[in-house]
Amino acid sequence: MNTQRMSWSELLGFYEKHLFEQVMPFWLKHAIDDRHGGINNIIRDDGAVISTDKIIWSQGRALWTFSAIHNYLDQDPKWLETAHGIARLLFKHGRNNDGAWVFRIHEDGRIADPTTSIYVDAFVTYGMTEYARATGSAEALQIALDNYARVLPLLYDHKTLPTAPLPIPEGLQAHGPFMIYALVFYELGLLTQRDDIMQEALRAAETIMTEHVHPEERVLFEYVQPGGTLASTDAGRTYIPGHAIESMWFLERIYTLYSQPERVRQTLDVIRWNLEKGWDSEYGGIFLARHLDGGPPAWFKPDSKVWWPATETLYALLRAYELSGESWCLDWYWQVHDYSFARYPNLEHGEWRQNLDRYGEPMEPVVSTLPVKDPFHLPRALLLAIQTLRRLAAAQSPA
Repeated sequence: MNTQRMSWSELLGFYEKHLFEQVMPFWLKHAIDDRHGGINNIIRDDGAVISTDKIIWSQGRALWTFSAIHNYLDQDPKWLETAHGIARLLFKHGRNNDGAWVFRIHEDGRIADPTTSIYVDAFVTYGMTEYARATGSAEALQIALDNYARVLPLLYDHKTLPTAPLPIPEGLQAHGPFMIYALVFYELGLLTQRDDIMQEALRAAETIMTEHVHPEERVLFEYVQPGGTLASTDAGRTYIPGHAIESMWFLERIYTLYSQPERVRQTLDVIRWNLEKGWDSEYGGIFLARHLDGGPPAWFKPDSKVWWPATETLYALLRAYELSGESWCLDWYWQVHDYSFARYPNLEHGEWRQNLDRYGEPMEPVVSTLPVKDPFHLPRALLLAIQTLRRLAAAQSPA
């Protein structure tokens, strides 16, 4: 059994240094578009800009990150200055004439790809909520509330829900939209103190727990038939370990707020199941996608070891340990930590290498039509881990 290799204070210092000396300098150096606003997010791991087009969901994600660093970790004006530039770009160019959020714009703000994904609305809402929390911006908050009103009627009918770059297989219901909107509604409900919005966060969480989580299989299925019945197709047997783990730390927050310890316990169980089923025992790392029966998962490059499941898992395990104190959390944490920090950090250029193959070697982006790199999964996980480690370190210190 693994034991803790560092004190909580030492691990906290490691994470703070990694965020502020390894990760965020990459974005400040290579990605900020001072002329047009926003960030360049079609960018290689070495910082070279491939295209000056901008993916709008990445602008929303970056808005969250720069606002959240200011809100929770560091009051240096540079974080909010960058957030201001991203917000202005979204205010001016993010929507079409009907008010719907577009997928991609050209450098000058012209629409390059139209409205194709409900995830764009989610990430913009998430970013605008955090930006409003940082600045008190009435415009940002109104955008978040308008998005909530527009999306809510669409969320529970997956026959026509646009989810580029991964459309929902015909006849099935997807975990992803419920997952992201559970968190987005939770954050917006907290900021506005609106119980109706918080109830929608809880409703999305319950949909996942009662329809997508199947304890008899120890799996959170990415796709089920509406209502939760399992499908016998490859899509219906697919699970995404990183998605499930990320989803569970979202839902834990909601269930903790609503004082539902049984559900909190279930979120921890699902995290453990997905590590046990999703870890590559031969080469290490978390598989991107798995098939319950060993068939082909309905997902891009399922054997790859992309960065984001690792980042979400590092935070989720620290939080699971904080909640439970159970040794499996630390055993798995150090296994994921050792794999991740030995392979992903790009020591030459900063940030992380985002796309690794099964053997841990760099590869082309998993979604070839979406060569996006943005400051989100990694800095968010580091930020949340820092907050958790501060509490653990304080609890460990003598009074």
